[in-house]
Amino acid sequence: MSQPYILVLYYSHSGAVADMAQHIARGVVKVEGIDARIRTVPPVSTVSEATAPAIPAQGAVYCTEDDFAGCSGLALGSPTRFGNMAAAMKYFLDGTGAQWFSGSMINKPAGVFTSTASLHGGQESTLLSMMLPLLHHGMVFCGLPYSETALHHTESGGTPYGPSHHAGATGKPLSEHEKQLCQALGQRLATFALALRPVAS
Repeated sequence: MSQPYILVLYYSHSGAVADMAQHIARGVVKVEGIDARIRTVPPVSTVSEATAPAIPAQGAVYCTEDDFAGCSGLALGSPTRFGNMAAAMKYFLDGTGAQWFSGSMINKPAGVFTSTASLHGGQESTLLSMMLPLLHHGMVFCGLPYSETALHHTESGGTPYGPSHHAGATGKPLSEHEKQLCQALGQRLATFALALRPVAS
């Protein structure tokens, strides 16, 4: 049997969500026996004839159906768009009907993460919006408990629904508390994925 992995799937416009994905992956690999697989989704074009290259110019490669269906757990990230996930992530999730029909995601842990330019710009509603299709897939929600001390001390991002980042108008880097919460989510997902993974017969 191949090594299980947590799929860290994100869409990033300015780089903050991509940075969060890297820290989540670092948290995943702290748990022995499971890997992190970082993937992204292509942007959505307003021009219907436009197509994205098969391989992006920079950053993670695009997620395939096999990446999605074969994961043992999922961390899903998007910037906030009017309190919702970005169109590119919604478009990708709208195309996962085959995985819903097959039940390939049932009982796998899932967590979500986001970045916003404004402190009260819809972080929590964005996280909840990303969880809705994953609940329809039968995934098991994994948030952040208040035993994570960074939740008590952060002065920027961070919620019990999942890691968040306050980028501000100038694109501030992740704070130490935000990094800690990203890594904590990765560790929790990895731990739950191994515990929930079906025993090979």
